[in-house]
Amino acid sequence: MALSKVNFNSLNLTPTASKTVVFNSNNNGLEAGDVGGSMVLISTQTASSSATISFTSGIDSTYKEYIFKFIDIHPATDSANFTFNMSADSGSNYNVTKTTTFFQAYHREDGHTDYQVSYSTGRDLAQSTDFQIIARETGNDNDQSANGTLHLFDPSNTTFVKHFICTSHNAQSQNYSNPQFIGGYGNTTSAVDAVQFKFSSGNIDSGTIKLYGIT
Repeated sequence: MALSKVNFNSLNLTPTASKTVVFNSNNNGLEAGDVGGSMVLISTQTASSSATISFTSGIDSTYKEYIFKFIDIHPATDSANFTFNMSADSGSNYNVTKTTTFFQAYHREDGHTDYQVSYSTGRDLAQSTDFQIIARETGNDNDQSANGTLHLFDPSNTTFVKHFICTSHNAQSQNYSNPQFIGGYGNTTSAVDAVQFKFSSGNIDSGTIKLYGIT
């Protein structure tokens, strides 16, 4: 018998941000099912004159992709680089070896011809345990900050290296609009289970980072 009409008010289904209505496995009824590609908020951290922001829980085998959204990250020190690193020992050490590529563009507020699109060799890494720059020389004027998104792929696998990409934009210390793209991998087959953010000098004066899992 063909299904011609459904009274959704009579269904006992509780909608959530990560669920949808799907047919069951027997194709004779409806149930709540996962929405592919949904973002599930895991945790939120807000800085207040913080030396670092560290995520030491919530990064595991639950999801194949994790996203960190950093919003209005304001440095205490002018022209500081916003950076990140990974840990394979629950945050005891943030020293995963990385190889990365760093691209950027910038343009001044006054329209000066000092602008460019470039591959920035001074900000990439080659088999280094250093923190990777993801927003360079962020200004600390009251209206300046760094914003962006860091994607970390399948951090709990123990077969492949740990790929990541980051897109960011900041109001640079010399009043530049400064979009950046960073891609690379952590050269380890150990599970990555923690991530830390910090500025190259000085504290994180204010700002928020949200951690999401992707279903």
